[in-house]
Parts: sequence; C-alpha cells; structure tokens
Amino acid sequence: MDALTVAIGVAQAAATIALAPLLTGIMRKVKARTQKRVGASVLQPYYDLSKLMKKDEVVSDQSSWVFRSAPWVMIAATMTAALFVPAFLPFSPFGAVGDVLVVLGLFGLARFFTLLAGLDVASAFGGLGASREMMISSLAEPALFLSIFVVSLTLGGTNLSSLVGAAAQSAGFATTPSMLFALITFFIVALAETGRLPFDNPATHLELTMVHEAMVLEYSGKSLAMVQWSQSIKQLVLLALLVNLFIPAGMLATLDAGWAVAAGAGAFLAKVVLLAILVAYVETRVAKWRLFRVPDLLVIAIASSMIGVIFYYL
Repeated sequence: MDALTVAIGVAQAAATIALAPLLTGIMRKVKARTQKRVGASVLQPYYDLSKLMKKDEVVSDQSSWVFRSAPWVMIAATMTAALFVPAFLPFSPFGAVGDVLVVLGLFGLARFFTLLAGLDVASAFGGLGASREMMISSLAEPALFLSIFVVSLTLGGTNLSSLVGAAAQSAGFATTPSMLFALITFFIVALAETGRLPFDNPATHLELTMVHEAMVLEYSGKSLAMVQWSQSIKQLVLLALLVNLFIPAGMLATLDAGWAVAAGAGAFLAKVVLLAILVAYVETRVAKWRLFRVPDLLVIAIASSMIGVIFYYL
C-alpha cells in the first residue's frame, strides 16, 4: 500500500465526515417536496451547525461531567468509525487495526454516552427518551450483529476492506438468498439506529413521540452542533455500509486506473443519494408506530437474519 493509496483512503474518510450534513439536507428537502412544501436548502444543516458553533451554551446545574463530555465522545466515536468504513474505495487504510465489530462498538459507545447524558440532567424528558432508546437498542443491536454475521459468513471475515473487496467482485445481495435476508435486516436496523420513521421522528419535539431528541433536548450551542453532526455521520456511515456490502455496483475491484477512483466515487455518491431519497420518501408514506409495536418490526429483522443463516448452510 503506497502513500498515494493511503492518502486517497484518508480523503474518503474526510469526505464522509464533510458530506454527512449534506445528506441530511437532501433527505429533508425530499420530505418537504413530497409533502408539497418548498423546504429549506440542502445546505441548511451546514448553516445550522455554523450558527450553533457561535452560540453560547446553557448547562443545567443538575448536570455533571458526563453531560459535558458526551458530545465529545459522540463526535469522536462516529468520526473514528468513518475512518474504518470504505466509501468509494474497496479498502480503508485503517482496516488493519479495526474491523466491522470495532465500528459497531464505537456506535455502541456513542449510544451509551447519549443515554447517560439524557439521564444526567435529571430531566423527565431525558429519562423518557433514554428508557425508550434502551428498549429499541436491546433489539436493534442483536439484529445488526446477526446481519453482519450473515455477511461475514457469505463474504468471509469481519475486516471491512476484505468484505467490501469481496462484495465488489460479486453481485451483492443477488449473490445468495442469505444476503437478501441480511439486507432486509440491515435496512430495518439502519432506520432504527438513525431514528427514522417508523421508529422515531427526527423532526418532532412532541412528548409522546420523542426518542433521540428527548435525550439531547438539554443541549445547546457547540454541544448541540456536535450531537447533530455525529448523528449525520452515523447515518452516512450506515448507508455506506449498506450500499457497499449489498449493492456493490460501480465499486472498484482494483485501483489500477486513476479514472476509476473518480468513477467509484461518483457511483458511491449516486447510490447513497438514491437510497437517502428512498428513505425520505418512505418516511412520508408511513406513520410513526406506537412504542410497543416497534419490537414487532425489530423481531422481524432478527428473524430475517436467522433465515439468512439457515439459507447459507443450506
């Protein structure tokens, strides 16, 4: 692996971090248009982050160091996860020191500190959101691990560079039935992990529907900016994993030609944007499910992965 290859790999991680708010803006724009509204510019998340960075913070006198440290942990964990995930290249320069389990562990670390921050301020809303998040995550995380287990069985190993490289030489979810069931699980879990409908509504602050927003309701200024940015990065990383592992069309198999890097980047961006548009469109066609119906969908996701395991061994 030469210096140029490493530089390109670092650039793809930086691009993932920088473009994450843009994807959020695109999804909001699509939802607005689908609902017959004009909507804000796709660049609005960047304006919001810039505005929040300039504002002072209001911190509850009931909070401790946990509340103040949580946004830094969230942003550090999600940015580190982005370094391990191949985007428009079939490898990551940091793949030798971490695999897909490290990425999931970093997401779990960010979630854990989000839960602690929600409880730390002694707010009724924070406790409400934390309890709901723990219930959802107790089912979403096993489903996610099962989905990755099926992918690892099919493509071999847990190293993301190896997995994406193997996917680039295959037909993705069309390779085997097991990958199709893993795709169904991963898509459902990605909606749960990013707080999309029908699990959560990121655009609401209603007591009856809040989950993620309830935990971070007390944040303001720079801390709120880091929380929002980390959520956007996590969303893009999950969508990147989905398209690169299950829909590898356009993904490079080698780096022999320089033009191929640009072609791979274009294909990756097109797939992620189309998937984000699909998610945003679906959100306008479904309602948020009642809290005690959410486990039904997550159990379906777990069952789908288990069927994928069975099909693999058949």
